[in-house]
Amino acid sequence: MNNEKIDVMIKRREDQAAGVSVFEFISVSGEALPEFEAGAHIDVHITPELIRQYSLSNAPGSRDCYRLGILNDPESRGGSRTIHETFQPGMTLQISAPRNHFPLDLNAEHSILVGGGIGITPMLTMAYTLKAAGKSFELHYCCRSRSSAAFLDELQAEFPQQLHLHFDDQADEQRFNPEQVFAGYEANGHVYVCGPSGFMDWVMNSAKEQGYAAENVHFEYFNAEVDSSGEAFEVEARQSGVTVRVEEGQSITDALAGAGIKVEVSCEQGVCGTCLCDVLEGTPDHKDHFLTDEEKEDNDQIAVCCSRSKTERLVLDI
Repeated sequence: MNNEKIDVMIKRREDQAAGVSVFEFISVSGEALPEFEAGAHIDVHITPELIRQYSLSNAPGSRDCYRLGILNDPESRGGSRTIHETFQPGMTLQISAPRNHFPLDLNAEHSILVGGGIGITPMLTMAYTLKAAGKSFELHYCCRSRSSAAFLDELQAEFPQQLHLHFDDQADEQRFNPEQVFAGYEANGHVYVCGPSGFMDWVMNSAKEQGYAAENVHFEYFNAEVDSSGEAFEVEARQSGVTVRVEEGQSITDALAGAGIKVEVSCEQGVCGTCLCDVLEGTPDHKDHFLTDEEKEDNDQIAVCCSRSKTERLVLDI
């Protein structure tokens, strides 16, 4: 993983829709920012102890700034709330280089992009990329209301033929209907979805029911419920020479921290992959939303912020 930190300054802040602010970051040094591809995100170091991931929303290829759309989540654990309260133009901070766990497949015959609420942000980069490549796609934007829809003017101007708007407070016939959208199943069609976890599960399951192969349904969670259930077990940190007991309801990271071993974490919900550790012995009980089913079957990595153990002992390479 690239741990490079980049010093940036907030060039612009625009409060666009209900609870959504759009920020533009530029390099403090004046150098071009690292390249990124559609679906990429960056870590934002909000405070020394608070790191959150946000998807880039500007067109890939533009290296003069990074643009983020951030929702002031009423259920915020501190990240988005702090950003909305404190981030202003002229402020400097650190970010990571872009990483991409949500890549776009440009070989698809047709792509269906579905953004729920602030989940529209990675869909913007994908739409710009598909448009530039001359690819067939459609973009569905689902929001509670028109007033809560960020980037609306831009989307209507840039993608007038591909954009479909769906608002919960408007007529039933314009609401998102997955059975209808996915009915024209194409063997080499791909679906991309981002938004609230319940919404995403509904969209993904609907696509698969209409015939889309699991490997052609792509997703990225912003947050997820953490299931901490499971019996106590033992974790050996092999490199550190320390063994701890992880109690029921306790995370591996908290147990390790109590013994003086700090593992870098960010989302604390198993969606970002920051805390992944290699497993040397034992069988993880995977509770994350980051690893693929195939990666989970290998049992050689574990997201220690939320996952547990199926065996009485786990040995980690930390």
